[in-house]
Amino acid sequence: MDRAAKRELVATLNDVFSNTSVVVVAHYKGLAVADMQKLRAQMKQAGATVKVAKNRLAKIALEGTDVASISGLMRGPTLIAYSSDPVAAAKVAVDFAKVNDKLVILGGAMGATALNTDGVKALATLPSLDELRARLVGLINAPATKLAQLANAPAAKLARVFGAYAKSGETTGEAA
Repeated sequence: MDRAAKRELVATLNDVFSNTSVVVVAHYKGLAVADMQKLRAQMKQAGATVKVAKNRLAKIALEGTDVASISGLMRGPTLIAYSSDPVAAAKVAVDFAKVNDKLVILGGAMGATALNTDGVKALATLPSLDELRARLVGLINAPATKLAQLANAPAAKLARVFGAYAKSGETTGEAA
């Protein structure tokens, strides 16, 4: 890799570290190529990305960013998973690590907050941004639905009463 390519990679990583919500660092030693491709596909499906970069270049890119606290984790064969959704990268990484013991989560960062392994696992248990939006819409919709049901309930009761009187009039042979 020549100097221009290294400079470009550092600039790209710096942009990633500056603009993403969460960064997860993990060791991938012994992970088969097929498993790495599966991890990349799962991350992409969740809206996250996985990058493998030289630790020295990643440390340079970390300088001056909020997530600079993870530079100590950059030892050995590390990969970086990141996403704009605060839980997507952590959720996929933790789920993949449960199935494949070759992926070892070292830690990460959420904004300026450094996360250890337990912090990443705790973050993975939270609902995703889309799930939270769906819950919020459901909570907002529920009172409106109940209000509409209450507004229609008296009219429905009145219609049932008239229907019952009409049926009782038909059975007794009385004319209305």
